[in-house]
Amino acid sequence: MRPRVSAQPQEPRIPRRRAPIVITIGVVVALVIAFFVFTGLYADVLWYQQLGFLSVLTTEWVARVSLFLIGFLAMALPVWGSIQIAYRTRPVYAKLNSQLDRYQEVFEPLRRLAMYGIPVVLGVFAGVSASSRWEVTLAWLNRTPFGQTDPQFGLDIGFYVFELPFYRSVVGFASAVVLLSVLLVIATNYLYGAIRVSGREVVISKSARIQIAVTAGVYLLLQGISIWLDQYATVTESGSLITGAAYTDVNAVIPGRGILAGISVVVAILFFITAVIGRWRLPLIGTALLIVTSLIIGTLYPWVVQRFQVDPSAKSLEAPYIQRNIDLTRDAYDVADVEEIPYQAKTDAEPGALRSDAETTANIRLMDPLVISPAFAQLEQFRQYYQFPKQLDVDRYELDGKTQDTVVAVRDLELAGLGEAASWYNTHLVYTHGYGMVAAAGNQRSVDGQPVFLQSGIPQTGSLGDFEPRVYFGESSPQYSIVGGPKDSDPIELDYPAGGENEEQTQTTFKGDGGPKLDNVFTKLVYALKFQSEQIFLSDEVTTDSQILYDRDPIQRVQKVAPYLTLDSDTYPTVVDGRIVWVVDGYTLSDQYPYSNKVSMSEAIADSEGLTPSLAFDEINYIRNSVKATVDAYDGTVTLYAWDDQDPVLKTWQKVFPSTVKPMSKMSSELMSHVRYPSDLFKVQRAILGRYHVTQANPFYSQEDAWTTPKEPTAGSNTALLQPPYYLTMQVPGQDAPAYSLYSTFIPEARGDQSRNLLRGYLAVDSDAGDEAGKRSTSYGKLRLLTLPEDDNVPGPGQVQAKFNSDPSVSQSLNLLKQGQSDVINGNLLTVPVGGGLLYVQPVYVKSTGNTSYPLLQKVLVAFGDQIAFQDTLDQALNVLFGGDSGATTGDENVEPGTGAGDGDNGGSPTTPTTPSDEMQALLNQAKQALKNKQTALAEGDWAGYGEADAQLADIISKMIALSDAEQTGSTGDGSSSDSGN
Repeated sequence: MRPRVSAQPQEPRIPRRRAPIVITIGVVVALVIAFFVFTGLYADVLWYQQLGFLSVLTTEWVARVSLFLIGFLAMALPVWGSIQIAYRTRPVYAKLNSQLDRYQEVFEPLRRLAMYGIPVVLGVFAGVSASSRWEVTLAWLNRTPFGQTDPQFGLDIGFYVFELPFYRSVVGFASAVVLLSVLLVIATNYLYGAIRVSGREVVISKSARIQIAVTAGVYLLLQGISIWLDQYATVTESGSLITGAAYTDVNAVIPGRGILAGISVVVAILFFITAVIGRWRLPLIGTALLIVTSLIIGTLYPWVVQRFQVDPSAKSLEAPYIQRNIDLTRDAYDVADVEEIPYQAKTDAEPGALRSDAETTANIRLMDPLVISPAFAQLEQFRQYYQFPKQLDVDRYELDGKTQDTVVAVRDLELAGLGEAASWYNTHLVYTHGYGMVAAAGNQRSVDGQPVFLQSGIPQTGSLGDFEPRVYFGESSPQYSIVGGPKDSDPIELDYPAGGENEEQTQTTFKGDGGPKLDNVFTKLVYALKFQSEQIFLSDEVTTDSQILYDRDPIQRVQKVAPYLTLDSDTYPTVVDGRIVWVVDGYTLSDQYPYSNKVSMSEAIADSEGLTPSLAFDEINYIRNSVKATVDAYDGTVTLYAWDDQDPVLKTWQKVFPSTVKPMSKMSSELMSHVRYPSDLFKVQRAILGRYHVTQANPFYSQEDAWTTPKEPTAGSNTALLQPPYYLTMQVPGQDAPAYSLYSTFIPEARGDQSRNLLRGYLAVDSDAGDEAGKRSTSYGKLRLLTLPEDDNVPGPGQVQAKFNSDPSVSQSLNLLKQGQSDVINGNLLTVPVGGGLLYVQPVYVKSTGNTSYPLLQKVLVAFGDQIAFQDTLDQALNVLFGGDSGATTGDENVEPGTGAGDGDNGGSPTTPTTPSDEMQALLNQAKQALKNKQTALAEGDWAGYGEADAQLADIISKMIALSDAEQTGSTGDGSSSDSGN
């Protein structure tokens, strides 16, 4: 018998209520995200407020938020209204097929969500798109006329730069709203039976017909407006021949677009009529007619005109429009006033030819800023936590009443050099700033080829006077540093290291106003979250007197306070009024200047210097250097000066951001003496002048005299990199006295595989703004173009470099310099218009292969016409080139010639230069002959002779090494050196 089991009453199951938990988690997550977003925005407010440019941030925010709301409402409300109208006017007893019944069953529970969710989602996307156009909108609202009209429509150029882009954006946005609305109306009406398809018949209810017809009519009206605006866009669009409206555009495209705009309006009216009378035939026929007409008038007719009328007589028919393109391109790039100077360049180097150019030759720069950075590092770095940039800068200073070109750099921090000492405390509280400016004379060298420093050392000494040497804001400054402290506290920041055995390193405390203050718990928390470092919040060294310095790169700081500017890719440091300041050039750009040729700015400024700027957009056809900006290296103060106060684009942005740009009259005399003509602007202008130096339509059409910038001659024959322009103090024909200038050269544009590396043009611009406070020199920015005749075969940089490389005597000397595992580095190849011709100068550096070695200037190559010289100094080389007496004065004329290469691994300084002894000279001559025999045997395929000459050369080199050792032993043993001969 089974035991009886009594049934136990079961407790009812209580459903688990997960919804409140999920909602709570969602709210918490949303609050956390909102707090992080808020801290980021609040940090931006503090940064801009401290810098004095809070109005820039708030203006941008207000513009973005306003446009987001406008875009959101302009999209969401029409879409929502369209869906609501379609739903509320749906047929009550519509007969639906089974498939639509299933769709309704699925859709109906989600109807309310969709009817509100779809407009909201589309509105958000539209708002984001609209907010991104804040610059276009503000420029339109504050537009400034150019005071110059275009030759086609007679409208002010400001219409194309400021108004047309805005109008086309508005029409495009409105078209998208209406198109999405009509699509959603059709879908809604179809889903609820207002539109039914029965076989070949489409049945549309009255309410649906009215709504669809009106919406379609509005869309076609917008298309008519868009096509009408497209007429004006023809003068800014790039064609196959020019930028701007050419013959076919003026006589076919523009009239055709006007006709199409009118037809669009007529078809829109037909749709409105359909909404009343209920007949679709007229608007459908009108739409078909519009499509056919657009194909005929918009495509076929312009093709016929181009093919059968323009192409057979293009040169004469296009001439007026090409002339428009030439004139307005030269205006837009500010090269209309370039002074063309015919230059009959001499090619014969005659004695005394450089006597009248002595001041120019004295300033020829021998120190290449792209080569000597390792020398700066080895001689002036001092500690592993300092560094110099790989590319140094060129500036000039007034020393002893003369202008001295200099190669300059700041000694900045390199926190990676701290190694195991790179704790948070050290990297953010102790090692906070670089120290000092280092400047070397551009035209001088020491006896062993080192730079001659005008400003150097720690602490600072030199010719640049007293100035604040600390660099808290530089191109390589740490991500952030926390500085400052109570007045009575001990300083913890490293100022500069000890200089001797008994000296101690010096500490300092930042005393400026360089960043937001960490004066309360909330601000500390904000920046702890921003930089994801709890130490900012927890460290005892972070006090209420502390400041946090970040966004310290000069270009980055200027870009943030002037978002409407495109900045030059290179900034340079200079000493102004007792401070180190960074000078940054700012440009106002446009790609909507009528008839102006468009260029890719990134391509125009790319060269062997490897500059890769960040641009808001790439193609441009208008540029002005409208702003000069400075960034104080000590406290990060940013100051903007209106350099071109007549620029309508700058005037427009000054209305948007009032009181952010100071007038040029506020610039000090010292600052004026150190600003320069910016290199990126010059590169863009030389790219334009390669073709637009031709000012007449017929030769321009034939491209008979098109030029290009030479490739970098030191980079090899396969390089695509252009030779960069160079700053030099020189006197160009047409100038009364030498001036700080920027120059570049032109060679004929290659046709197919043919490239003639002959000099055809020499472009120079006066880069000296003078030294009068608030007043620019009248000669500043003056462009001079030396044009060489077609029958004058003056070699270009590529030819000269090839001649240097292939000359037997030069090759022999270079091979000897390479002995002992040394590298020979060719410096920049400079072209200087002196002696009635063009002089090429190239410094040659020698660098041993040790880890701590650095390049030393050992030789100088010069060329004039077809003649070259290769000597230890520029003074020697010029004398050899010009028949024993060049008449020139050079920066290295007092340097005793010789050779030597520095190598820290060898633990000694470079050897003292000496001239070779008679026995050594004889061996050099034998080596030259053996090398020549070796090359001849190789050319003739005589391998036996090649081996014999090679063995002979090796034997001679061994004798030379032995002789060199014996001479050095004799010199150090008795204090005298071997006899030398020339």
